Amino acid sequence: MSHICSAVVRCWGTRPALRLSGYLWVAAMFGVLAALQANRIGVFLVPPFAATLTILMLLPETPVAQPYALIVGSVCGAAVGTGASFFGSGLGMAVLAMIAAFVVISLIHAYHPPGVALASIPVLLHPGHWFPLLVVLPFTVAAVGSAAAMSKWLRGWPEYPKSLRNCS
Repeated sequence: MSHICSAVVRCWGTRPALRLSGYLWVAAMFGVLAALQANRIGVFLVPPFAATLTILMLLPETPVAQPYALIVGSVCGAAVGTGASFFGSGLGMAVLAMIAAFVVISLIHAYHPPGVALASIPVLLHPGHWFPLLVVLPFTVAAVGSAAAMSKWLRGWPEYPKSLRNCS
C-alpha cells in the first residue's frame, strides 16, 4: 500500500519550487487585499484571487497564467457574474453565472480557472456593479505586473510572462 501511495504522490503530485521570495510575495499580496477589505474599500479578499496568485507563483509558464488569459478571463468572468446578478441571486444563479463565464472566456481564448469562480462573487456577495472594473481589473493588473517585475528583478524567479517571440 505504501508503494502505491508513494507512486501516486511521485507521479501525480506537484513539485512546487519552494522559493521564499514567492511565498513572501503571495503573503504581501494577501496583506494588501486584507487591508483594502478591512478599510471597507470593497470586497477584495475572495478565494479566486488566492488561486490566481498561486497559479502565478507555481505555474507561471502555463497558458492560464499568461497576462491575456489572467486579466481578460478574470474581468470577463466577474462581468458575466455581474450581469447575471441583475437577474437574481443565490446558488442557482451562481451556478448559471459560472457556466456562462466558462463558455464566454473559453470562446475568447482567455480561459483562467479563477475567472470562472469570479463569476459567482457578484451573485453571492453583491460587491456592486463596478466589481469587475474597480476590484478585479486593478488586482489582476497588479498581480501580473508584480509577477513580471519579480521575474526581472529576482534571480531564480521563473521567466514571466512567456515571450511572444517564442510563441508558436
